[in-house]
Amino acid sequence: MLFAPKERGQGLVEYALILVLVAIVVIAALMVLGPIIGNAFSTVNNSLSSV
Repeated sequence: MLFAPKERGQGLVEYALILVLVAIVVIAALMVLGPIIGNAFSTVNNSLSSV
């Protein structure tokens, strides 16, 4: 019972680390896929503007 607060804090730190790792993966994926998605939207925009 005396060690419960430490374990709870440890769990919060683990969740925070997982959240940081997920954020890094998402940012890396957006940096890689960002230009590709931008080009796709530009192509669609150009196609629609000529209609």
